Amino acid sequence: MGRKRRFRVWRGDSAGGSINDYQVEVNDGEVVLDVIHRLQATQAPDLACRWNCKAGKCGSCSMEINGMPRLSCMTRMSTFEENATVTITPLRTFPVIRDLVTDVSFNYQKAREMPAFTPPDDLYPGEYRMQQIDVERSQEFRKCIECFLCQNTCHVIRDHEENKRAFAGPRLFIRAAELDMHPLDARRDRKEAAQAEQGLGYCNITKCCTEVCPEHIKITDNAIIPMKERVVDRRYDPVVRLGHRIFRRDQLTAAPSRPEPAVHAPREAPHVPQGVTWHTPPAATAIASILPGERLSATEFTFDRSGAASPFGDDVSFPLPVEQLRYQRPSDPSTDGSGPE
Repeated sequence: MGRKRRFRVWRGDSAGGSINDYQVEVNDGEVVLDVIHRLQATQAPDLACRWNCKAGKCGSCSMEINGMPRLSCMTRMSTFEENATVTITPLRTFPVIRDLVTDVSFNYQKAREMPAFTPPDDLYPGEYRMQQIDVERSQEFRKCIECFLCQNTCHVIRDHEENKRAFAGPRLFIRAAELDMHPLDARRDRKEAAQAEQGLGYCNITKCCTEVCPEHIKITDNAIIPMKERVVDRRYDPVVRLGHRIFRRDQLTAAPSRPEPAVHAPREAPHVPQGVTWHTPPAATAIASILPGERLSATEFTFDRSGAASPFGDDVSFPLPVEQLRYQRPSDPSTDGSGPE
């Protein structure tokens, strides 16, 4: 049988609001998001709440429950005392749109400002190879669901709105650390960029971001602290500073943004195991001679850089016949001669 529980829910918009009291029925095994849905269905149909998967994987239902940044779909009602009042408020760090919905566009703006993965100039798509041990190093950071609870709880921007211009936050620091560990990333200034452009020095490693992460990513220990240590080695070590001055190798500031990749000259196609479709990019249009009567592939008009065209060709209609579909993964033919599995 359900029983009535007391809830306090913040209602309002960007102009202001207040906390309203509600008595809502709660059943065994329910989470806070279930209660919010029942509140919408019975008493407050205009209550705004953002949610999607209800499985702790989309990060949409972030809010503050009794002052703690949490995912409402992963916060069970059984974790609270039987007679306790549950207070639900929007994320405090970001502007309120309405009720429990906040504007988290700050995080996406900072993500756009961050230098993206930069592959080596001498590798084409389909030629990237990594050892499993290198994959595992940064795999932890790939678990981020972008709930932005770490951003919300970080006091650098939670208590100081003026810091947002110069501070990217822990979610972007783990992205920088992931790329810095990536063996195929050609940029060598990730640490310096994090210090000079993302505000890494603002963080005083209180580990509050780690405490609220629903994916249990060790943000501080495995990403922020290693990045700060590497920056300190280059920026503050007196021996390194002296060496920079003597040899004029100043690495203390972030390097400028990497220019657009140079146009590759045509070269011999890499060896491809039989039966495996790996695309080798065609010569770029900048160096291709187009004779009268010839035509360019459609992909050369629609892509802003050299990329992989469809392995089925440009003139194939979809859906494909079943006999043309192949599900296989490549294997090294030099090991057993078996080709693709």
